[in-house]
Amino acid sequence: MAQLSESDDPNHVVSSPYSTHEATFTKRRPLTISTETLTSPSLPTLPFDVLAEILCMLPVKLLLQLRCLCKSLNSIISDPKFAKKHLRLSTPHHNLIVSSTNYLNQLLLFVSPIPSVFSTSTVMQRQLTYPKILTQEYGAPLDVCSCDGILCLTLDDRHRHALLWNPSIGKYNKLPRLETTHKRNSFSLYSFGYDPFVDDYKVFVVSFSDGCNYNEVNVHVMGTMSWKRVDNFPYCSSIRRSGVFVGGTINWLAYDKMSYWRAIVSFDLKDELYQTLSQPDLENDLWTLGVAKDCLCIFASSQMCLDVWIMKEYGKESWIKLCSVPYIENRGLYAYTKALYISEDDRVLMDFHELRSVNLKLVVYDSKNDTLKIPDIQAINHWMDPEVYVESLISPCS
Repeated sequence: MAQLSESDDPNHVVSSPYSTHEATFTKRRPLTISTETLTSPSLPTLPFDVLAEILCMLPVKLLLQLRCLCKSLNSIISDPKFAKKHLRLSTPHHNLIVSSTNYLNQLLLFVSPIPSVFSTSTVMQRQLTYPKILTQEYGAPLDVCSCDGILCLTLDDRHRHALLWNPSIGKYNKLPRLETTHKRNSFSLYSFGYDPFVDDYKVFVVSFSDGCNYNEVNVHVMGTMSWKRVDNFPYCSSIRRSGVFVGGTINWLAYDKMSYWRAIVSFDLKDELYQTLSQPDLENDLWTLGVAKDCLCIFASSQMCLDVWIMKEYGKESWIKLCSVPYIENRGLYAYTKALYISEDDRVLMDFHELRSVNLKLVVYDSKNDTLKIPDIQAINHWMDPEVYVESLISPCS
């Protein structure tokens, strides 16, 4: 077979600079490229249910970023069912929210991760952007409680208005105005929590009035536009703080200032019935109800310390003392208000009243080492009590 020289090859381009001009007039054959050599192997696709399981392991902040990548991820992450599944399966990330003011006396909110508050180094703080309705319409919030990442904030001095806000996702929902039968000098106390029997969130409000012989109770189901009245509170006594949701019940600490009588009153969310729970045999002057390790607990203050008691088995006489926190008056602090958070290794985060001041201080007590630490954190005022909440995707609008 005859050999083809370079000059006889129609596809050969001479590298000489003089042949460049001539080459532009030469008719060339189109270049064909094999798709087999350039096409990347197709990536394996995951079923939606498997992808959702993987996404459930990620923190909220990352999920909010992933939601912007594509429609399929946005569809999964924005689904209310996924939000509940993520809350159940993901590692909890707890944050502390505190209030302060600037030089114009404007409300500022700061948030810190709980591990940062417990650490020995500087506390990480980030300023929150909050709904302007908090201050534009009603002034600063007066009271706060939380459940599954949603904060319930009262908005006026009569406590007729409230707001549900999830700071992790930036969504909020203003509740319908509360109308009660009390006509004068009325005051309402809001409690917010999850009802496992209807798989929804509820706001309970106990309303008081001077000279009235009953305390009215109203309930709001999140996502609706109305209130429902239930049976009146069984006692005409006072209630200091919001109710505590534990295991399908809501619990209040009722007391009478004249007789020093007090009782733990429980409301069963399924049967809508009240009952009185047993109490530990304590002589401490001040009690506060809370939740620790998913159990109902009592923070009992005396002149020497704060005792933390937990009810190991709800509804039964199973109170045990978890720890005793000593006061540290020599550092200008006294009167623990309440325990905000108790870690798995029994470290307790509390707030303190500062002597001769309206400000609060935070204190971390290590019960195993019997040590106290005051975190270096933003000055806290009384515009809003400190609160610990968990990051979640639960929407207050659903």
